[in-house]
Amino acid sequence: MSTKDPLLTQSYDFDLDQSFIATTPANPKDSAKLLVYDRKNDTITHAVFRDIDTFLDDDVNVLFNNTKVIKARLYGQKKSGGKVELLINRPLPDNLFSVYIRGKVKVDTLLEFDKELKAKVITVHEDGTRDVIFLNEGQTLDFLALQSFLDDIGHLPLPPYMQREDDKSDETNYQTVFAKDAGAVAAPTASLHFTDELFKRFTQKHNHAYLTLHVGAGTFKPVEHETITDHPMHSEYYTISDEGLAIIKSSTKLLAVGTTVTRTIEYYVRTQQREGEANLFLHPNNPPQRVNHLLTNFHLPKSTLIMLVASFVGLEKTLELYEEAKKHHYRFYSYGDAMLII
Repeated sequence: MSTKDPLLTQSYDFDLDQSFIATTPANPKDSAKLLVYDRKNDTITHAVFRDIDTFLDDDVNVLFNNTKVIKARLYGQKKSGGKVELLINRPLPDNLFSVYIRGKVKVDTLLEFDKELKAKVITVHEDGTRDVIFLNEGQTLDFLALQSFLDDIGHLPLPPYMQREDDKSDETNYQTVFAKDAGAVAAPTASLHFTDELFKRFTQKHNHAYLTLHVGAGTFKPVEHETITDHPMHSEYYTISDEGLAIIKSSTKLLAVGTTVTRTIEYYVRTQQREGEANLFLHPNNPPQRVNHLLTNFHLPKSTLIMLVASFVGLEKTLELYEEAKKHHYRFYSYGDAMLII
C-alpha cells in the first residue's frame, strides 16, 4: 500500500507523455470521452460525454460558470523596439490591470501595440505580475473601453502547454456555448464539451443556474512549495446569481460543472459572501461541504486543480483514476476529455 502524503506537493506528480495533451477539442465536442467514478460503489465506467445524463438523477441541480474568455494576449514592442508579449491576468481597481509581460520591463516602461493602444507599467511585483494602465490617445482606458481593442487586436490566451498560436476555430472552441460575462483569461473547461443541442437537452431536464467566476492566469500556476498548504492561492472575482444562490442554499443534490464553480460555491458556503474575491484552496484536508457531484477535465501534475479533485476522492483514488484514464487513452487538459465524480 502506498504511503504518499496528501499534504506534499510531490505526491501529486505523475508522468504524462506529450501525446496525451489535447491541442484541439473532440469533434463534435460532446463526443469526448467521459470517465465516471461512482464513489458509493467505488466503480469506474467509461462513457461518452453526450451520455452524461444517464449517470445523474433527475433531481440533481446544476450550476454553470457563464464567464466569457477575453482576447487577453497582446503582442507589441517597447519604445526601444524590443518585442514584448503581454497577458492580461485581471482588472484591478482604478483602471489598473494585473498582467504578465514576457520581456524585461521596469516601472514607467511604455509598451506599444497596434491601433495606437499603449500600456504603461505602474508597479512591478515579485510574483512576476505587473500592474499597468492602458492608454489610447492619452486617455486611460477602463475595462469596457479596453475590450473593444482586445476584440480587434488581441489573441485568445490558449494555455502554454498547447504549444501553438490561437486560430479562428478557437474563438468558438475555447468558449462555452453559454458564455456571457467577459472577463476570464482561461475557459471553464469542463463546460466546453457541451454542444448547443446537448446543453439544451441537459438544462431542460435539470434545474440549473449560473454564477460567474472570471478565471485568471493563476489557474495554471503550479504549486511550488514543498507542502501544499504553503501555496498562496490566487484570487479571482466572482458573483452568484439569485437563482444560483437559491440552489446553493437548498438541500438538493448539486453538480458543479467545473473546478471554478466548485470553488465559488464552497467559498460562499464558508464566507456567506455572494460577490467578491474567491481564493479558496480545496484539497484532501479541506474537502467540499456542499457540492455533491463534480464534472471536470484531467489536470496538470502538482496543480491546485488536481488537488481539488483529490478533495472529493482522496489522493490515492485521484492518482488511480488518472492512471486509468491514461490506460484508456484519454486526452488531457483544457481541450481534453472529462471526468464525472458522483
